[in-house]
Amino acid sequence: MFSKKEPNRFAEKQMQHYQYGLIHILIDRETGVHYLHLWNPQGSSVTPLLDEQGNVMIDKSAAEE
Repeated sequence: MFSKKEPNRFAEKQMQHYQYGLIHILIDRETGVHYLHLWNPQGSSVTPLLDEQGNVMIDKSAAEE
């Protein structure tokens, strides 16, 4: 009847206040991909973080946790 509760897929690596909003760095625990989440009273957005070469930042050790 009740299923086993799955762990949260996303982990918050960092959060900071910016002007009238918040910036979150999130890590997908399944893939290790880092995401930038911006929130302010007018809306929010999510985008993958990129490294110096323009590739998506992936932390394989975060995916294994």
